[in-house]
Amino acid sequence: MKLADFDFDLPEALIAQRPASPRDAARLLQVGAQLADRTIRDLPNLLRPGDLLVYNDTRVLKARLVGQRGAARVEITLHKNIDANTWRAFAKGSKRLKIGDRLVFADGFWADVVDKSDSGDIGIAFSQSGPALMAALEQHGAVPLPPYIKRTTPERQDESDYQTVWAAKDGAVAASTAGLHFTPALLDALAARGIGRTALTLHIGAGTFLPVKTENVTDHTMHAEWGEVTASAIAAIEETRAKGGRIVAVGTTPLRLLETVAKDNDGKLVPWAGETQLFCLPGFRFRAVDLLFTNFHLPKSTLFMLVSAFAGLARMQAAYAHAIAERYRFFSYGDATLLERA
Repeated sequence: MKLADFDFDLPEALIAQRPASPRDAARLLQVGAQLADRTIRDLPNLLRPGDLLVYNDTRVLKARLVGQRGAARVEITLHKNIDANTWRAFAKGSKRLKIGDRLVFADGFWADVVDKSDSGDIGIAFSQSGPALMAALEQHGAVPLPPYIKRTTPERQDESDYQTVWAAKDGAVAASTAGLHFTPALLDALAARGIGRTALTLHIGAGTFLPVKTENVTDHTMHAEWGEVTASAIAAIEETRAKGGRIVAVGTTPLRLLETVAKDNDGKLVPWAGETQLFCLPGFRFRAVDLLFTNFHLPKSTLFMLVSAFAGLARMQAAYAHAIAERYRFFSYGDATLLERA
Protein backbone atom coordinates (compact mmCIF):
# COMPACT_ATOMS: atom_id res chain seq x y z
CA MET A 1 0.00 0.00 0.00
CA LYS A 2 1.22 3.44 -0.95
CA LEU A 3 0.81 6.70 0.91
CA ALA A 4 -1.03 8.17 -2.08
CA ASP A 5 -3.82 5.59 -1.57
CA PHE A 6 -4.84 7.51 1.56
CA ASP A 7 -4.66 11.03 0.15
CA PHE A 8 -7.56 13.33 -0.69
CA ASP A 9 -8.02 17.02 -1.41
CA LEU A 10 -9.48 18.89 1.54
CA PRO A 11 -10.45 22.59 1.26
CA GLU A 12 -8.83 24.50 4.11
CA ALA A 13 -12.15 26.19 4.82
CA LEU A 14 -13.52 22.84 6.08
CA ILE A 15 -10.96 22.57 8.89
CA ALA A 16 -12.96 23.49 11.99
CA GLN A 17 -11.39 26.23 14.11
CA ARG A 18 -14.02 26.05 16.86
CA PRO A 19 -16.46 23.33 17.90
CA ALA A 20 -20.18 23.33 17.33
CA SER A 21 -22.14 24.89 20.18
CA PRO A 22 -23.54 23.02 21.96
CA ARG A 23 -21.20 20.10 21.28
CA ASP A 24 -23.96 17.67 20.30
CA ALA A 25 -25.23 20.05 17.59
CA ALA A 26 -22.48 18.83 15.25
CA ARG A 27 -23.24 16.72 12.19
CA LEU A 28 -22.81 12.95 11.98
CA LEU A 29 -22.22 10.90 8.84
CA GLN A 30 -23.44 7.32 9.18
CA VAL A 31 -21.26 5.03 7.07
CA GLY A 32 -22.45 1.53 6.28
CA ALA A 33 -23.77 -0.09 3.14
CA GLN A 34 -25.13 3.39 2.42
CA LEU A 35 -24.33 6.90 3.63
CA ALA A 36 -26.78 8.86 5.75
CA ASP A 37 -26.55 12.46 6.96
CA ARG A 38 -27.44 12.73 10.63
CA THR A 39 -26.61 14.83 13.68
CA ILE A 40 -24.86 13.83 16.88
CA ARG A 41 -28.20 14.00 18.69
CA ASP A 42 -29.42 11.13 16.49
CA LEU A 43 -26.85 8.78 18.04
CA PRO A 44 -29.16 7.19 20.64
CA ASN A 45 -31.54 6.08 17.88
CA LEU A 46 -28.71 4.82 15.66
CA LEU A 47 -27.58 2.44 18.40
CA ARG A 48 -29.52 -0.41 19.99
CA PRO A 49 -30.54 -0.99 23.58
CA GLY A 50 -27.85 -3.20 25.07
CA ASP A 51 -24.97 -1.70 23.06
CA LEU A 52 -21.94 -0.49 25.00
CA LEU A 53 -19.96 2.72 24.46
CA VAL A 54 -16.27 2.34 25.28
CA TYR A 55 -14.62 5.72 25.79
CA ASN A 56 -11.24 7.14 26.75
CA ASP A 57 -11.22 8.92 30.12
CA THR A 58 -7.81 10.55 29.68
CA ARG A 59 -7.51 14.24 30.56
CA VAL A 60 -5.50 16.69 28.46
CA LEU A 61 -2.68 18.42 30.30
CA LYS A 62 -1.69 22.01 29.70
CA ALA A 63 1.34 20.63 27.93
CA ARG A 64 2.50 23.70 25.99
CA LEU A 65 5.08 25.73 27.88
CA VAL A 66 6.86 28.98 27.01
CA GLY A 67 10.02 29.86 28.90
CA GLN A 68 13.52 31.22 28.69
CA ARG A 69 16.93 29.69 28.01
CA GLY A 70 19.02 32.57 29.19
CA ALA A 71 17.77 35.50 27.11
CA ALA A 72 16.28 33.27 24.40
CA ARG A 73 12.57 32.42 24.26
CA VAL A 74 11.82 28.69 24.17
CA GLU A 75 8.51 26.99 23.40
CA ILE A 76 8.01 23.27 24.08
CA THR A 77 5.17 20.78 23.86
CA LEU A 78 5.30 17.73 26.09
CA HIS A 79 4.45 14.50 24.31
CA LYS A 80 5.42 11.50 26.44
CA ASN A 81 5.71 10.97 30.17
CA ILE A 82 8.76 8.94 31.25
CA ASP A 83 8.58 9.09 35.05
CA ALA A 84 7.46 11.39 37.88
CA ASN A 85 9.41 14.42 36.65
CA THR A 86 10.79 13.45 33.22
CA TRP A 87 9.09 13.97 29.86
CA ARG A 88 9.95 13.89 26.22
CA ALA A 89 9.06 17.08 24.40
CA PHE A 90 9.11 18.76 21.02
CA ALA A 91 10.86 22.12 21.09
CA LYS A 92 10.83 24.95 18.58
CA GLY A 93 14.46 25.53 17.65
CA SER A 94 15.53 22.28 19.30
CA LYS A 95 18.80 22.24 17.33
CA ARG A 96 19.99 25.20 19.39
CA LEU A 97 19.37 23.39 22.68
CA LYS A 98 22.17 21.49 24.40
CA ILE A 99 22.17 18.83 27.09
CA GLY A 100 22.41 20.65 30.39
CA ASP A 101 20.51 23.74 29.26
CA ARG A 102 18.00 25.01 31.78
CA LEU A 103 14.56 26.14 30.57
CA VAL A 104 12.87 28.50 33.04
CA PHE A 105 9.07 28.77 32.85
CA ALA A 106 8.34 30.65 36.10
CA ASP A 107 9.92 31.40 39.45
CA GLY A 108 10.79 28.00 40.92
CA PHE A 109 9.52 26.11 37.87
CA TRP A 110 12.14 24.96 35.39
CA ALA A 111 13.42 21.94 33.51
CA ASP A 112 16.87 20.75 32.44
CA VAL A 113 17.54 19.23 29.03
CA VAL A 114 18.82 15.71 29.76
CA ASP A 115 19.07 14.27 26.25
CA LYS A 116 18.36 14.87 22.56
CA SER A 117 17.22 12.27 20.04
CA ASP A 118 17.99 11.88 16.35
CA SER A 119 14.27 12.30 15.63
CA GLY A 120 14.36 15.87 16.97
CA ASP A 121 12.67 15.66 20.37
CA ILE A 122 14.34 16.28 23.73
CA GLY A 123 14.24 14.74 27.19
CA ILE A 124 13.64 17.17 30.05
CA ALA A 125 13.69 16.76 33.84
CA PHE A 126 11.42 19.17 35.73
CA SER A 127 12.11 20.83 39.05
CA GLN A 128 8.81 19.41 40.34
CA SER A 129 7.43 15.90 40.16
CA GLY A 130 4.15 14.04 40.55
CA PRO A 131 1.16 16.11 41.73
CA ALA A 132 3.33 19.22 42.16
CA LEU A 133 4.32 19.04 38.49
CA MET A 134 0.69 18.60 37.42
CA ALA A 135 -0.22 21.69 39.47
CA ALA A 136 2.62 23.69 37.89
CA LEU A 137 1.52 22.68 34.39
CA GLU A 138 -2.05 23.69 35.21
CA GLN A 139 -0.84 27.10 36.41
CA HIS A 140 1.82 27.91 33.82
CA GLY A 141 1.02 25.74 30.78
CA ALA A 142 -1.41 26.19 27.91
CA VAL A 143 -3.74 23.84 26.06
CA PRO A 144 -1.69 22.12 23.31
CA LEU A 145 -4.05 22.72 20.39
CA PRO A 146 -3.34 20.78 17.19
CA PRO A 147 -1.24 22.58 14.57
CA TYR A 148 -4.19 22.92 12.17
CA ILE A 149 -6.13 25.09 14.64
CA LYS A 150 -4.74 28.47 13.69
CA ARG A 151 -4.37 30.49 16.86
CA THR A 152 -1.27 32.30 18.06
CA THR A 153 -2.23 31.24 21.58
CA PRO A 154 -5.13 29.13 22.84
CA GLU A 155 -8.22 31.00 24.02
CA ARG A 156 -9.74 30.59 27.48
CA GLN A 157 -12.69 28.76 25.92
CA ASP A 158 -10.31 26.12 24.53
CA GLU A 159 -9.58 24.97 28.09
CA SER A 160 -13.08 23.48 28.26
CA ASP A 161 -13.71 22.93 24.53
CA TYR A 162 -10.61 20.71 24.18
CA GLN A 163 -11.58 18.48 27.12
CA THR A 164 -14.16 15.68 27.06
CA VAL A 165 -17.10 15.56 29.43
CA TRP A 166 -15.63 12.41 31.04
CA ALA A 167 -11.98 13.52 31.26
CA ALA A 168 -10.61 12.20 34.54
CA LYS A 169 -7.03 10.92 34.41
CA ASP A 170 -4.20 13.37 33.71
CA GLY A 171 -1.73 12.34 31.04
CA ALA A 172 -2.78 13.20 27.47
CA VAL A 173 -1.34 16.00 25.37
CA ALA A 174 -4.04 15.69 22.70
CA ALA A 175 -7.76 15.15 23.17
CA SER A 176 -9.76 12.05 22.42
CA THR A 177 -11.65 14.16 19.93
CA ALA A 178 -14.60 11.82 19.33
CA GLY A 179 -15.48 12.36 22.97
CA LEU A 180 -15.69 16.13 22.49
CA HIS A 181 -19.19 15.71 21.01
CA PHE A 182 -20.75 14.29 24.17
CA THR A 183 -22.80 16.40 26.57
CA PRO A 184 -24.65 15.52 29.78
CA ALA A 185 -27.93 15.70 27.85
CA LEU A 186 -26.65 13.26 25.21
CA LEU A 187 -25.37 10.88 27.89
CA ASP A 188 -28.79 10.98 29.55
CA ALA A 189 -30.49 10.19 26.22
CA LEU A 190 -28.13 7.27 25.59
CA ALA A 191 -28.75 5.87 29.08
CA ALA A 192 -32.52 6.22 28.64
CA ARG A 193 -32.20 4.22 25.43
CA GLY A 194 -30.52 1.41 27.36
CA ILE A 195 -27.01 2.01 26.01
CA GLY A 196 -24.24 1.42 28.53
CA ARG A 197 -20.76 2.87 28.76
CA THR A 198 -17.41 1.94 30.22
CA ALA A 199 -14.02 3.64 30.34
CA LEU A 200 -10.51 2.80 29.22
CA THR A 201 -7.47 5.04 29.55
CA LEU A 202 -5.03 5.86 26.76
CA HIS A 203 -2.81 8.91 27.19
CA ILE A 204 -2.63 10.39 23.70
CA GLY A 205 0.72 11.87 22.71
CA ALA A 206 1.56 14.65 20.29
CA GLY A 207 3.00 11.91 18.08
CA THR A 208 -0.56 11.37 16.86
CA PHE A 209 -0.03 14.45 14.66
CA LEU A 210 3.27 13.30 13.17
CA PRO A 211 3.00 12.80 9.40
CA VAL A 212 3.66 9.53 7.62
CA LYS A 213 6.80 10.13 5.56
CA THR A 214 7.36 6.69 4.02
CA GLU A 215 5.90 6.09 0.57
CA ASN A 216 5.32 2.45 1.48
CA VAL A 217 3.03 2.87 4.49
CA THR A 218 4.04 -0.47 6.01
CA ASP A 219 7.48 1.06 6.62
CA HIS A 220 6.05 3.69 8.97
CA THR A 221 6.93 3.37 12.68
CA MET A 222 3.95 4.10 14.90
CA HIS A 223 4.40 6.24 18.00
CA ALA A 224 3.88 4.52 21.36
CA GLU A 225 1.17 5.54 23.83
CA TRP A 226 0.45 4.22 27.33
CA GLY A 227 -2.93 2.72 28.10
CA GLU A 228 -4.83 0.59 30.57
CA VAL A 229 -7.82 -1.75 30.31
CA THR A 230 -9.28 -2.60 33.71
CA ALA A 231 -11.02 -5.77 34.86
CA SER A 232 -14.28 -3.81 35.31
CA ALA A 233 -14.15 -2.66 31.67
CA ILE A 234 -13.57 -6.23 30.50
CA ALA A 235 -16.51 -7.41 32.61
CA ALA A 236 -18.80 -4.79 31.05
CA ILE A 237 -17.68 -5.79 27.54
CA GLU A 238 -18.14 -9.51 28.22
CA GLU A 239 -21.60 -8.94 29.71
CA THR A 240 -22.60 -6.88 26.67
CA ARG A 241 -21.36 -9.58 24.29
CA ALA A 242 -23.19 -12.31 26.23
CA LYS A 243 -26.46 -10.41 25.85
CA GLY A 244 -26.00 -9.78 22.12
CA GLY A 245 -24.97 -6.13 22.39
CA ARG A 246 -22.38 -4.40 20.23
CA ILE A 247 -19.14 -2.75 21.31
CA VAL A 248 -19.00 0.87 20.12
CA ALA A 249 -15.60 2.55 20.36
CA VAL A 250 -15.85 6.29 21.00
CA GLY A 251 -12.77 7.25 19.04
CA THR A 252 -9.77 5.52 17.58
CA THR A 253 -7.91 5.39 20.91
CA PRO A 254 -10.21 2.91 22.72
CA LEU A 255 -10.37 0.91 19.48
CA ARG A 256 -6.56 0.72 19.23
CA LEU A 257 -6.29 -0.23 22.88
CA LEU A 258 -8.92 -2.99 22.75
CA GLU A 259 -7.55 -4.37 19.50
CA THR A 260 -4.03 -4.36 20.96
CA VAL A 261 -5.19 -6.47 23.89
CA ALA A 262 -7.15 -8.83 21.61
CA LYS A 263 -4.25 -9.19 19.18
CA ASP A 264 -1.76 -9.92 21.97
CA ASN A 265 -3.99 -12.50 23.65
CA ASP A 266 -5.34 -14.58 20.74
CA GLY A 267 -8.56 -12.61 20.57
CA LYS A 268 -9.29 -12.67 24.30
CA LEU A 269 -9.72 -9.45 26.25
CA VAL A 270 -7.89 -9.42 29.58
CA PRO A 271 -6.93 -6.68 32.04
CA TRP A 272 -3.89 -4.98 30.54
CA ALA A 273 -1.57 -2.02 30.98
CA GLY A 274 1.37 -0.96 28.84
CA GLU A 275 2.30 0.81 25.64
CA THR A 276 0.63 0.24 22.31
CA GLN A 277 2.08 0.93 18.89
CA LEU A 278 -0.75 -0.76 17.00
CA PHE A 279 -0.90 0.40 13.38
CA CYS A 280 -4.12 -0.64 11.63
CA LEU A 281 -3.96 -0.87 7.83
CA PRO A 282 -6.44 -2.45 5.41
CA GLY A 283 -6.25 -6.18 5.96
CA PHE A 284 -6.02 -5.88 9.75
CA ARG A 285 -8.33 -8.32 11.55
CA PHE A 286 -10.54 -6.50 14.04
CA ARG A 287 -11.75 -8.69 16.89
CA ALA A 288 -13.01 -6.43 19.68
CA VAL A 289 -15.00 -3.51 18.22
CA ASP A 290 -18.21 -3.59 16.17
CA LEU A 291 -18.86 0.13 15.53
CA LEU A 292 -16.56 3.15 15.55
CA PHE A 293 -17.67 6.69 16.36
CA THR A 294 -14.88 9.03 15.25
CA ASN A 295 -14.12 12.43 13.77
CA PHE A 296 -12.95 13.14 10.23
CA HIS A 297 -9.18 12.67 9.93
CA LEU A 298 -6.27 14.16 8.01
CA PRO A 299 -5.26 13.03 4.53
CA LYS A 300 -2.41 10.49 4.56
CA SER A 301 -2.67 10.13 8.36
CA THR A 302 -2.44 6.91 10.35
CA LEU A 303 -5.97 7.63 11.57
CA PHE A 304 -7.43 7.77 8.07
CA MET A 305 -5.59 4.50 7.43
CA LEU A 306 -7.21 3.04 10.54
CA VAL A 307 -10.76 3.99 9.55
CA SER A 308 -10.08 2.64 6.06
CA ALA A 309 -8.97 -0.64 7.63
CA PHE A 310 -12.10 -0.73 9.78
CA ALA A 311 -14.79 0.25 7.27
CA GLY A 312 -13.03 -0.40 3.93
CA LEU A 313 -10.83 1.94 1.89
CA ALA A 314 -13.28 2.39 -1.00
CA ARG A 315 -16.14 3.04 1.39
CA MET A 316 -14.15 5.64 3.33
CA GLN A 317 -12.98 7.35 0.14
CA ALA A 318 -16.62 7.65 -0.91
CA ALA A 319 -17.67 8.82 2.56
CA TYR A 320 -15.03 11.55 2.69
CA ALA A 321 -15.85 12.69 -0.84
CA HIS A 322 -19.49 13.00 0.24
CA ALA A 323 -18.51 14.85 3.41
CA ILE A 324 -16.42 17.36 1.48
CA ALA A 325 -19.18 17.92 -1.05
CA GLU A 326 -21.71 18.44 1.78
CA ARG A 327 -19.37 20.80 3.66
CA TYR A 328 -18.88 18.70 6.78
CA ARG A 329 -16.34 20.17 9.21
CA PHE A 330 -13.07 18.25 9.68
CA PHE A 331 -10.57 17.33 12.41
CA SER A 332 -10.58 17.88 16.19
CA TYR A 333 -13.33 20.51 16.44
CA GLY A 334 -15.26 19.17 13.47
CA ASP A 335 -18.10 16.75 12.78
CA ALA A 336 -18.14 12.97 13.27
CA THR A 337 -18.79 9.63 11.61
CA LEU A 338 -20.41 6.42 12.80
CA LEU A 339 -18.70 3.55 10.99
CA GLU A 340 -19.89 -0.02 10.57
CA ARG A 341 -17.13 -2.60 10.43
CA ALA A 342 -16.56 -3.95 6.93
